[in-house]
Amino acid sequence: MKAIILAGGLGTRLQPYTFFIPKPMLPLGNKPLLEYIIEWLRNAGGIDQIIVCVSYLHRTIEDYFEDGARFGVEIKYARSERPLATAGQLKTAEKLIDDSFMCVYGDSVYEFNLRKMLRQHKESKAFVSMALLHYSTKLKYGFIDVNGQDRVIDWREKPEISGLINIGCYVMEPDFLKVIPKSCSFGMDDAVRKALEQKKIVKGFKIDTGFIDIGDKKSYLDAYKQYADRLGKI
Repeated sequence: MKAIILAGGLGTRLQPYTFFIPKPMLPLGNKPLLEYIIEWLRNAGGIDQIIVCVSYLHRTIEDYFEDGARFGVEIKYARSERPLATAGQLKTAEKLIDDSFMCVYGDSVYEFNLRKMLRQHKESKAFVSMALLHYSTKLKYGFIDVNGQDRVIDWREKPEISGLINIGCYVMEPDFLKVIPKSCSFGMDDAVRKALEQKKIVKGFKIDTGFIDIGDKKSYLDAYKQYADRLGKI
């Protein structure tokens, strides 16, 4: 199976770190983030060909990974002249896809059981399978409930909400690429909604652990410290 890594975003929430280096190349411990993703795909899912969708500062990625021989996989690149959002970037790799494939975002670390997800996708005959993480958070404000006459009936101080969140890891059928328009910015949420409107089967694969988000400066520094601790004192 082939895997596509979306690695073309601007990384605006991580500026100034990303002024001169693309977000997937930010270091975690002794390697760039993208190298961990490639190792996980190779080891956990038996992926032997990876397509990296690049745009912003793409030479940094291409010069480091080259054809993938040093990393035990074949790496190809799909390049866009400008960022196209998640689904728009995925569309740039369409000519290189002819069968079921993986798609992951290039700004997260994944450590869950990928083989199990691949098996579930195949058995369920899904159009798209997406990894979902149980997540809960406490709101920093209290909620005031009122009735139809604006009479206060309850005060919920800093309630906790919980649910399933998308972590940017998918197994897809090649026809999914047909729901994405060409050469325009298009989000993965919009593409999945279009698939649901067409009555396609979209399955969720629930996980409790095995995901680290590198969305902003705080989450990146937290992840960096975690990986530095794994390496030990240097």
